Amino acid sequence: MCATKINLQLNMKKTALYDKHVALGAKIVPFAGFEMPVQYSGVTEEHFAVREKAGIFDVSHMGQFFIEGPSAKDLLQFVTSNNVDALENGKAQYSCLPNETGGIVDDLIVYKIEDEKYFVVVNASNIDKDWDHISKYNAQFGATMTNASDEMSLIAIQGPKATEILQKLTSTDLSAIPYYHFTIGAVAGFSDVIISNTGYTGSGGFEIYFKNNDAEKIWDDLAEAGQEFGLMPCGLAARDTLRLEKGFCLYGNDIDDTTSPLEAGLGWITKFDKDFVNKEQLENQKTEGVSRKLVGFEMQEKAIPRHDYEVVDAEGNAIGKVTSGTMSPMKKIGLGLAYVDKPHFKLGSEIFIRIRNKDIPAKVTKLPFV
Repeated sequence: MCATKINLQLNMKKTALYDKHVALGAKIVPFAGFEMPVQYSGVTEEHFAVREKAGIFDVSHMGQFFIEGPSAKDLLQFVTSNNVDALENGKAQYSCLPNETGGIVDDLIVYKIEDEKYFVVVNASNIDKDWDHISKYNAQFGATMTNASDEMSLIAIQGPKATEILQKLTSTDLSAIPYYHFTIGAVAGFSDVIISNTGYTGSGGFEIYFKNNDAEKIWDDLAEAGQEFGLMPCGLAARDTLRLEKGFCLYGNDIDDTTSPLEAGLGWITKFDKDFVNKEQLENQKTEGVSRKLVGFEMQEKAIPRHDYEVVDAEGNAIGKVTSGTMSPMKKIGLGLAYVDKPHFKLGSEIFIRIRNKDIPAKVTKLPFV
């Protein structure tokens, strides 16, 4: 093994649940600076567990910031695309951080805990970048910022049986927490747990945030509570196939510093009734229309599209790139997301994915796929 590879492994972070994953026989891979479980029993089995029963994910690699003080809301209102004014206590909001050149620094979730206290969850690969970006603008607002990423753990319990399983460990009435709302309560005997009706699978469920020291017991208690419901530990691979079937964007694939929210179909989280970073450029883009757009597509023949495959028209002219692709466990067909040029992004348009020098037909499809 070369010295570079050894150094990379030494520099990898581990979540508080790393030993649990190893004991369960998970395949561990490097991801966003962490050693993370990519799968346990197998991607397809884990995928169907979440769609039909329940799955448990360690997603503690995600970043967590607290933004507090009298100017906290004003800071978040300026650096995020969505309208923070729409948040009430106990409500969460999907949003993004626009950059100064028309792209996206990151997508994120903003939680309003109380009037002067917000909780922000960002992607693992962007923790430092996001912190620096928000801090840069905070120089003019003066909010109190705390990076709690190394102190907190995050478990997602997802699927149609997730609520019943989690309910066994908390006196909080989970049925009273609507989608994209949250409360702070006790889970498995530990207080101050953020219990959030959110997720990245499209199958319902909760995400819970808590101190690292509480992680192993909460994981074990959830696993025990979920036995009768068929709860399975799930890795990053199933998380990816699950989110892709629902057409959810993945930062670094479907959105990045070069893709605008409007191109990515995120106009619904870009509110022009307030001031925010690079509002003018994005507003002009809304008025003039976009020349390319992120679309969902389904293969019309047996083939699996992959990230960066070229998209061409019937004459073989390049019209875009695949950003995410997979064989859908639910639909048993190849499907994916791609940026394609106008006018090919209309629903029903025939496009072709170039796979090993062959142009395989595909059709632009309405999202979600499942």
